[in-house]
Parts: sequence; structure tokens; C-alpha cells
Amino acid sequence: MSLKIRLTRLGAKKRPFYRIVIAEATSPRDGRFIEKIGSYNPMVERDHPDRLVINEERARHWLACGAQPTDRVARFLGDKGLMPKRPMRETPLKSAPGKKALERAKAEAAA
Repeated sequence: MSLKIRLTRLGAKKRPFYRIVIAEATSPRDGRFIEKIGSYNPMVERDHPDRLVINEERARHWLACGAQPTDRVARFLGDKGLMPKRPMRETPLKSAPGKKALERAKAEAAA
């Protein structure tokens, strides 16, 4: 049984609210979960205490049991000091402008 620590979406349309839950990796995003360990409300200010609420004792327990956090939850846990912070991923090189676009930009800048 592979466990994940992930977000489950609640709230109305365009008013998201998330629970931080422990779930099996094969269960649907908003489906069955084992335990709720916190919540995340992106609609409030960053410094508001209710923006991110995590039961740190239960999070440590599930991490010790082998539950793997998703990228976003890993960032939250890293900010709280419950696990080492993951490095930020760089923007992929595929999205960089091509050779012709760079030449066009140089020509426009020179003109």
C-alpha cells in the first residue's frame, strides 16, 4: 500500500479550499482518504494563521510510516521544518525562445 500526503480540493467554484490528507496513491484526488492532517486556504493573505494549518505530530508520524508528500505539500512541510526543503525546479529549456525568435528580438532592439 503506497501512501501519499496530498491536497483534496473543497470549496465553491473559483473559491478553492484544500484539505491535507493521507490517501492511497491509487485513490482519486477527492475520493477516499485515511486521515485529514491539515488544511490550506489560498484565498486568505500569506501571513494569516489560517492559511496553512498542519497537525505536525500526525505529519511526522505518517512521514515515518513512509508516506510520500506531493510537490506542493512537500513545500509546505519544508516551510514548517518537518522535512528538508526540496530545491525549486527551474523553468524547462523547451519553453525558451528559439534561435529565430532571439535573432528577431536582437534586430528589434537594434532598430
